[in-house]
Amino acid sequence: MTRLASSDFPFTAVAGQEPLKLALILCAINPHIGGVLISGPRGSAKSTLARGLSGVMPSLDSEHLAPFATLPLGTSEDRLLGALDLEQVLQDKQVAFKPGLLSKAHGGVLYVDEVNLLADHLVDQLLDVSASGVNRIERDGISHEHAARFLLVGTMNPDEGELRPQLKDRFGLMVALSNQYSLEERVQIVRLRDEYDQDPQAFCDAFKYKQRNLKNSIRLARHALEQVRCSDELRLEVARRCHLANIDGVRGDIVWIRAAMTHAAWRGAKVVVLDDIQAVEELVLRHRRQVKTQNQSPPPSPPPSRRPDHSRSPSQNKGNQPQDQESAQGNQTNEHNDSGEWGSMEPHALASSAPINVGVQIESNGQSSTLACIDEMTPGKRKGKQLSGYRPDVAHPVERSSADGIDWFRSIISQPQAWPPKELIHKPAKTGQAVLHLVLLDTSASTLSQGVFAHAKGVILDIAHHAYLAREQMAILGFGQDGVASILPKVRAPKEIADLLEDLGAGGGTPFRVAIENASQYLAKQHKATTGLKSQTYILTDGRTQADVSDLVLQGNTVLIDTENAPVKRGRGQDIAQHLGAQYVLLSSLLENC
Repeated sequence: MTRLASSDFPFTAVAGQEPLKLALILCAINPHIGGVLISGPRGSAKSTLARGLSGVMPSLDSEHLAPFATLPLGTSEDRLLGALDLEQVLQDKQVAFKPGLLSKAHGGVLYVDEVNLLADHLVDQLLDVSASGVNRIERDGISHEHAARFLLVGTMNPDEGELRPQLKDRFGLMVALSNQYSLEERVQIVRLRDEYDQDPQAFCDAFKYKQRNLKNSIRLARHALEQVRCSDELRLEVARRCHLANIDGVRGDIVWIRAAMTHAAWRGAKVVVLDDIQAVEELVLRHRRQVKTQNQSPPPSPPPSRRPDHSRSPSQNKGNQPQDQESAQGNQTNEHNDSGEWGSMEPHALASSAPINVGVQIESNGQSSTLACIDEMTPGKRKGKQLSGYRPDVAHPVERSSADGIDWFRSIISQPQAWPPKELIHKPAKTGQAVLHLVLLDTSASTLSQGVFAHAKGVILDIAHHAYLAREQMAILGFGQDGVASILPKVRAPKEIADLLEDLGAGGGTPFRVAIENASQYLAKQHKATTGLKSQTYILTDGRTQADVSDLVLQGNTVLIDTENAPVKRGRGQDIAQHLGAQYVLLSSLLENC
């Protein structure tokens, strides 16, 4: 896989983002560190640096740049792993292997944008290959394996869903970026980008010596890494800090030592010092650090004779020396000032009511659902009524075929005399189906009356309980107070979320349209990332909003639970349900039936 040197913005021309540059360089020197996970907003140079890395990364073929492959969210398993080469089968009637993205990324970079939205079966494949460095394919009449050692670089937005713990731990280092810059940095970034856009070739030529020097420095550091040593005292210090960070297992210890040794090689030293440990500490611990529980014991003190060596690194720095900087942080809060939708009432926390038993049945055609109370006294039996509100005239997304494509190998060999084959044989459908429960919870001040907010929490508790038993995924968005916020990123439904809901407060106005827009975009991404996904959206609101959402669509099934508890309705819950093509139910009816 070759690319022209001028095709991408040069790595050395990117202004700022020193922590990410350091993480990428260290992994380019020592791929055994395990790749880089990047968390950050748009416009923070994530993809620019990831693409630019291949321009300074020593390749297996010295005549070309290191390969760079992008793994799209909607990619197929065949595209990732490789599959039967249909063109050669049809032309030469011979079974041949067509390489996938893992083969093309060998010796270079595999870039996964929004890796937290990647389908689970693709995640499993990545885990297997990244652990072994070998891609093995046994299907479609093909038995093939090839080397697949690559630097895995992934980006994510935590508000759109958590990354599976198995894959998160597979990334050696993590960097959290901000798109907030000083005025001087903004001027420099805009100036450099303008120069690049005007004449990309001339711009890249101006940085070719810096690019070449950095590549040579990485190559020298790779060779020097074999001579670097780390003392037992510093290994003990790493173990102590990992214990304090409460990280699972010892993978963090291993990665930390590797990264520190690589940092020492990068600065031209043969012995790891405390500065090397500290330079990579936040990169290693950011995605592994956990809150310590009360019953855990403190780390044992090191023996007096084995104190950590607190010597400092040499003051001399060589060219292209990375600076030790803290990872940029800065989660931003969007400010809104719409007087018609926003209030100034301070948030108040209310305890959750007991779970309100709400069962959901999603039919196979994805066009209707039943919401009913569950009889706690008679397991397996349900009582309640079918809810009105489903509109057959509203277009719903068409479910994809349950088959996993055409089995070309079997289609061809089963009809050896027919060319081309007259009958195509489909692969068997995969067992199991991904289900996502998305809850939109109104946390505005108007929901505080008559215990409505507490009852809404009770509904969520039951949704979470049933999703947990079915091993389905769940996400919760809250709208009110300061905007739309992620209360629970997409995870497999937790067994216990009572504490999370207990601390949840309400206040402010109702940014209803913003919430529906966010939910619409979120669901669109989830359905694109996971083939055959069934999504169930629950909107819990009192309808106290004037927002128009008639032009918005939520994929999958939607139920609006009207939490307004008043004889005369002031809210627009039923109208909103009609506009969204959602089923409509009163929270009060659920309370009565239960």
